[in-house]
Amino acid sequence: MKLKLLLNTFILTIPMLVMAQSAAPPENWQHLDKLADGYMGVSSEQTYNNLLKGKESVPVVVAVIDGGVDYMHEDLKDVMWHNPGEIPDNNIDDDGNGYVDDVYGWNFIGGKDGKNVHQDQLEITRLVAWYKTRFDGVDRDKLSKKEKKEYDRYLKLKETVEEEHHKAENNMKMYTGILESVNKVLEQIGKEEPTSEDLSNFESTDPSLIQASKILASMVDDGATIEEVKEQIQGGIDYFGSQANYHYNVDLNVRTIVGDNYANSYERYYGNKDVKGPDASHGTHVAGIIGATRGNGIGMDGIADNVQIMAIRCVPDGDERDKDVANAIIYAVDNGASIINMSFGKGYSWDKEAVDKAVRYAEKHDVLLVHAAGNSHQNNDVEPNYPNDKYQKRGLFGPKKAKNWIEVGALSWKGGEDAAATFSNYGKENVDLFAPGVAIYSTTPENNYAKFQGTSMASPVVAGVAAMLRSYYPDLTARQVKDILMSTTVRSKDMEKVKLPGGDGKVVPFTDLCVTGGVVNAFEAVKKAETVKGKKKGKKGGKGYNGGGKAPKSKKSPRV
Repeated sequence: MKLKLLLNTFILTIPMLVMAQSAAPPENWQHLDKLADGYMGVSSEQTYNNLLKGKESVPVVVAVIDGGVDYMHEDLKDVMWHNPGEIPDNNIDDDGNGYVDDVYGWNFIGGKDGKNVHQDQLEITRLVAWYKTRFDGVDRDKLSKKEKKEYDRYLKLKETVEEEHHKAENNMKMYTGILESVNKVLEQIGKEEPTSEDLSNFESTDPSLIQASKILASMVDDGATIEEVKEQIQGGIDYFGSQANYHYNVDLNVRTIVGDNYANSYERYYGNKDVKGPDASHGTHVAGIIGATRGNGIGMDGIADNVQIMAIRCVPDGDERDKDVANAIIYAVDNGASIINMSFGKGYSWDKEAVDKAVRYAEKHDVLLVHAAGNSHQNNDVEPNYPNDKYQKRGLFGPKKAKNWIEVGALSWKGGEDAAATFSNYGKENVDLFAPGVAIYSTTPENNYAKFQGTSMASPVVAGVAAMLRSYYPDLTARQVKDILMSTTVRSKDMEKVKLPGGDGKVVPFTDLCVTGGVVNAFEAVKKAETVKGKKKGKKGGKGYNGGGKAPKSKKSPRV
């Protein structure tokens, strides 16, 4: 079904919806092979059937830093990481790592009383709130040159936040009006599931009801049920409601729930054990893409077949905070993760240096970071996107970029000129490769499944392929895995030129969209891995973070 008429009529968008379509791809298209199956998946099924059959593998821990994971999901419960040094629910830090009862991972946006942050501000809103305490009522002429520059930035950011808040309120009211009109149409027709004919014959002197009946008729014709239409409209109300009430609300302060000293970016031991949280849809979907149990005859199959998913919650409905992201990375490293998936991002940064230190820590301890490029159809070579692999501070001869970082754009199943997802960020220098990210079927909470789209879905596809390599070729370093994935991307002949995301139909070479100019491919990656001599020596894992704060006195979590 299509929401196009509704969106065109009201000039609104609900981001990242995947609607049923008349020519939808197979539910496992991300696994398929272009030549064998006609879809530009990552050829994972071909890889298992032809290259890895009969080979031994070792378990690999993949940390999912996200909004929460349903660790009891039927397709995930057997692949969840279990902290071997922790006794569940005894309210004791058995392994002495500073986190009490961290059996499946940790939640950095929860309080000791068990309460959790659900919605939060965007980073731009937090910046405006901070500047407001410094500059409201201040005479600009009395400021220093440096302060004037900050003051002017404050006014610019403030204007943006106020405009977006106003738009969100109007859109929320508009969607609410649409739903009210739809309900009135259904009430007057007198049927819960009117036919397209019923809707086309509907008459009223109220123009809004006539418009609502036309929208309903069009969507019913496309195969939607009335309940599905109402759910999508309610989704618009919820989406813009979150923007108005939380994302662009300068006066909001949810950090009191966490109870940490937010001014200290290097404080570590806060949060709670609830890795599922109030809304685990996104993180559960991501986890399933990486490693949902393969071959169990239910749901769907993950990319990797021998993984343990470590759940780390630090992403609310809103922008994640740099302090929490840094701590999430450190926790993952210290507790044995080989790969970290990060399907989140934002346009502003609060404390990039804190995140950079955590990224360096991961790099030092041979942990691969896989990050979603973003869904704003922007050029990341021009527009900022955080977190990223560029170090803000470095020595004279220090590295400019993290060498353990992969930035991922989203590929559509449609192929040809439509191969690049219309929403995907891109960048010839700052996006490394593309992966399937549209109409991806995966796990959602309470043993459910759904199709989502976004670079958030493309990133775990790459993390899954990386986990495959580290599982079957455990001597490969994180840098070697990145090099293999980057050097074995593929691109079909029909996608030499594609529509530029957000470019109003402009066609560009696919090589303009990312560093490699191609799509990750497990089959080619495994073939190359067979020829690469691993360099990893000794036992991987962090030995304690020294970026700030106090380390626990007792021993750290045993590695898994």
